[in-house]
Amino acid sequence: MSGFTRHRRSGRVIATFSGLEADLLRSFASQLIELLRNEAAVSRKHEDPLEAMLSFDGPTTEPEDPVLARLFPTAYPGDVEAAGEFRRFTEGSLRDGKAAGAAAIIDSLEEAGLPPQLGPQRIVIDVELEPAEALVWLKSFTDLRLALATRLGIEQDDDDRWQALPGDDPRSPAYDVYQWVGYLQETLVDALG
Repeated sequence: MSGFTRHRRSGRVIATFSGLEADLLRSFASQLIELLRNEAAVSRKHEDPLEAMLSFDGPTTEPEDPVLARLFPTAYPGDVEAAGEFRRFTEGSLRDGKAAGAAAIIDSLEEAGLPPQLGPQRIVIDVELEPAEALVWLKSFTDLRLALATRLGIEQDDDDRWQALPGDDPRSPAYDVYQWVGYLQETLVDALG
């Protein structure tokens, strides 16, 4: 995988993935969608007809899962009521947007030829994205990296600690994936620039 580049004539953003790389991206995007959809939002009784029509019945408390708490941080840490109201009006649509972005990655990979089940054959997937599609991927890469960083416990400015991990540390492969998604994100930013 050489990262994303921009095609000079069409303006499309292009990347080539091995079947294993494409399947790994699909798997992480699928897991993100599952995480976004599985934590139930607490519904409230609608007292206002407009509220009922617009369905502002999202959750009012911070998600229990640390990844979701990182993806949907509290807007007003010092004001529980304002934070709950903000979350109620915004979190549902934000979850939908993040899930749609992850689904767009899956759709693009499968449209480019990634089979539903990756078999023993060696395949190469060429993905071509319009700039608007590439922006969706870029946002999803951010979500995927935040999820990986949260699960691994990666903190800002602790690169030396992670670089020093021995190869047999069980976190090492996950950290490599975190770095790889960061590389994809960086090349995508460059290609869009």
